[in-house]
Amino acid sequence: MSTAASQPASEDEAGHGPVIVMGVSGCGKSTVGERLADRLDCPFVEGDGLHPAANVRKMEAGMPLDDADRWPWLDLLGRRLGEEGRVVISCSALKRSYRDRLRNLAGRPVTFVFLRGTRALIAARMQERRGHYMPPSLLDSQLATLEPPMAERDVVTIEIDQPLETIVGLAMTNLAERARAAPKSSSSQGSA
Repeated sequence: MSTAASQPASEDEAGHGPVIVMGVSGCGKSTVGERLADRLDCPFVEGDGLHPAANVRKMEAGMPLDDADRWPWLDLLGRRLGEEGRVVISCSALKRSYRDRLRNLAGRPVTFVFLRGTRALIAARMQERRGHYMPPSLLDSQLATLEPPMAERDVVTIEIDQPLETIVGLAMTNLAERARAAPKSSSSQGSA
């Protein structure tokens, strides 16, 4: 394993914008997001905590959300992306249209960290967790809705079948590399 994956980003390398930790329910968005926000020394927003009560009731009843349920929630998250400075937000962001909505509402570049895993691994994690309103019975609907972000340039994909610190280290390394590769804004304007 490379030691670069476990090194924190310096302040210069941390010049990225908002980060959205995404994936299906049970992939570890909240756990990874909290740890990533700690490492980046920025706020963490638990996207699930911003779902309207009607959405929570629907999921608790074992009913999957549809687009009409998700749009107001995504709008709220997108506004938070635009209002906060550096922030890490957890959000399933299952469809390309959802990710595009978040990008547009943020009004600046964002980076998505896509946590990918097998159905078996995610199902086992969902069976083990307690106190979450999303029942394991909804995993298949989440997987059916997921449009993997394979050709999206602002997405970092990380496999979840590895230790938490490795996942977070890989995310940090990728964020630092993206920040170094981003064009630097000029503080002085040339005359026209």
